[in-house]
Amino acid sequence: MKLLPLSALLLLVLTALEARPKPAALKCRTGPLDIVFVIDSSRSVRPFEFETMRRFMIDIIGNLDVGPNATRVGVIQYSSQVQNIFSLKTFFTRAEMERAINSIVPLAQGTMTGLAIQYAMNVAFTASEGARPPHKKIPRIAIIVTDGRPQDRVSEVAAQARNAGIEIYAVGIQRADMNSLRAMASPPLEEHVFLVESFELIQQFGKQFQDKLCGVDMCMERDHGCQHSCVSTPGSFYCECHPGYQLNADGRTCSTIDACADGRHGCEHHCISALGTYSCRCRAGYHLNQDKRTCTMIDYCSFGNHSCQHDCVSIPTGHRCRCRHGFVLQHDGKSCRAIDLCNGVDHGCEFKCVSSEGSFHCVCPEGQQLQADGKTCSKCGAGHVDLVMVIDGSKSVRPQNFELVKQFVNRIVDLLEVSPDGTRVGLVQYSSRVRTEFPLNKYHSAEEIKAAVMKMEYMEKGTMTGLALKHMVEHSFSELEGARPLSHNVPRIGLVFTDGRSQDDISEWAQRAKESGIVMFAVGVGKAVEEELRAIASEPVEQHFSYSADFTTMTHLVENFKLNICPEEGRGETEIRSPCECEALVQFQTNTVAILQSLTERIAQMTVRLEALEKQIALKK
Repeated sequence: MKLLPLSALLLLVLTALEARPKPAALKCRTGPLDIVFVIDSSRSVRPFEFETMRRFMIDIIGNLDVGPNATRVGVIQYSSQVQNIFSLKTFFTRAEMERAINSIVPLAQGTMTGLAIQYAMNVAFTASEGARPPHKKIPRIAIIVTDGRPQDRVSEVAAQARNAGIEIYAVGIQRADMNSLRAMASPPLEEHVFLVESFELIQQFGKQFQDKLCGVDMCMERDHGCQHSCVSTPGSFYCECHPGYQLNADGRTCSTIDACADGRHGCEHHCISALGTYSCRCRAGYHLNQDKRTCTMIDYCSFGNHSCQHDCVSIPTGHRCRCRHGFVLQHDGKSCRAIDLCNGVDHGCEFKCVSSEGSFHCVCPEGQQLQADGKTCSKCGAGHVDLVMVIDGSKSVRPQNFELVKQFVNRIVDLLEVSPDGTRVGLVQYSSRVRTEFPLNKYHSAEEIKAAVMKMEYMEKGTMTGLALKHMVEHSFSELEGARPLSHNVPRIGLVFTDGRSQDDISEWAQRAKESGIVMFAVGVGKAVEEELRAIASEPVEQHFSYSADFTTMTHLVENFKLNICPEEGRGETEIRSPCECEALVQFQTNTVAILQSLTERIAQMTVRLEALEKQIALKK
């Protein structure tokens, strides 16, 4: 083939392209295609040569039926790098594409054709860039236009692209390398490789390419059998269904898409399928929430016309009235009447059930107290009390005597029936300030209490007995710290142990303690003031206090503690609230005096040793 001089060829091409009349209409109606132009814009492509490429693309597009459901077109240019001009999803009119092509600025660098093919395969022909999915069977066509030899390898990447379903046309201009064109193109090579050496050949290539794209409308030529619509492709066709339908396995007929069938609709009650989509619907008595999926029961009570005397309860079919506990709904379905719970329920009261509006409570016979379960009654002789011991921890007690006091406390605990429903024990230590060692509700067994007593640390410093009494009244015998309500008739006993004169007034809070129902015992040792002990002790004073200057004369307290505690035990001089409380106090006093007797002997021995030690120290001085 005789080649025209280059300048004459380009002049001829440009002149002919300008002079050629524009097509009045499409030469044929093509089937849908995905076409990507891959244009070489390396430095070897001169500006007027690049214009030839630009016109070539515009002419090809001008004969295509472009649109979102017809042929889609993308353009990339390359040199040493690849640049996307517009993708398959960017434009759907020839005018928009022509403007974008006319705006291309050549890169004017190297010739990395293999890199451009790789980009077309991995990016340009992906669904995210607008390529139709493979099951649509839309042909994917790459038209590579280059003027020189590639500077990278093209054989391997071109083979990968062809295996991925991309049909490659290789168009070379002037200086293009035929071997490279053949390595890139799809078979048969005679239909996919073009070396353009003159304007006439460009026109010839355009005609051949156009004829191949047009082909025959197979939907018009054959009885396709498609239930909805037929889509023609080069040499074949396929069937499509209307929106909301799916193609059946026969590839021809269509069936409605059940959008609810996959279970991913999220509807709380009912899913309603309709032409490929769905909507959620609620059961009767419910309304659909703003999320269009969940349902909320209609609050019929909020309408304000229920007329219920007590409570209105919404139900799916409307509403119903409900009475509060202890009431029964009347026949009108709206008003309520109180019921006698003692007659209507298994109240479990051991002695007597007392009904009140909407509730009931148990009571016990005189002389017995209601237990913590609120149903059973205690029997006399149980000896259960709430006991708070207030221990002097001032400096004058001395560490050795303080250890004996701790043993004294534990001896008392050993003789008590300690439990949440039996005797409860609290312990307070005081000096210049007051400290609760543990409240009445802290420990529930004798072992726990004794362990806590032995861990108690000696405070030392002053003797603020009045402050300690105030703390006992306001805090130690409060229900918050474990004291049982006065209605339970559990005796409250306060035991104050001191060895010296108080540094503050005790009279006010000693009186308040007794007025609040606390039975006060006072035990004085050493330098304790008898008048203060008497002020602390309950009436009769002689039965509620003890004092010994040398810890050796406390054994006589045993009988005094028992004397006149209950009317049957003495001369009837003391008014007692209940027989049960009498026995509890008698038992507590008996146990306490026994412990005091033992403690007195040990303290007396310790005192003798301490006095002897003090004399020895004085002689050495």
